[in-house]
Amino acid sequence: MDRANDTQWLPALGLAFLTYNSAAAVYRSIDEPWAVAFVVVAYVDLLLLFWCLRKFERSTESNRGGLKAAVWFLATLLTGMFSHKVAAIMPWPIAAIVYCMAAATAGGGFWAFFIYREPLDLSPDAKPSAVYRAPVYPSPDVKPSSN
Repeated sequence: MDRANDTQWLPALGLAFLTYNSAAAVYRSIDEPWAVAFVVVAYVDLLLLFWCLRKFERSTESNRGGLKAAVWFLATLLTGMFSHKVAAIMPWPIAAIVYCMAAATAGGGFWAFFIYREPLDLSPDAKPSAVYRAPVYPSPDVKPSSN
């Protein structure tokens, strides 16, 4: 029995659930153009975000720069949109906190995606792991020069 393929239907089910709920929200809000626009933009944003994340997972390390930027932008847009909706119904001190949290989330995502780099453990007894990436040489006979 192949257990790796047992859950392939889950993303399709999630997409169907998101689509149904978005369509129902548009139907209920058909008389409010701004509410319809919010639902449509959020739906398209989520679809693009999922598509970019899937491409990011399958891409090589050298092709991830533009995808990182797209993922950060789409996630930040979604965060800002929902923060604006929540802040609109809150008193101004709480609304200010909501906006500050959204800004901190966007800033933290930018820092994690584009600024932070994992430190390399260069000690002689270090073992290669997910954090440590051993240097790659062109062939086993070629070693770096020790200048």
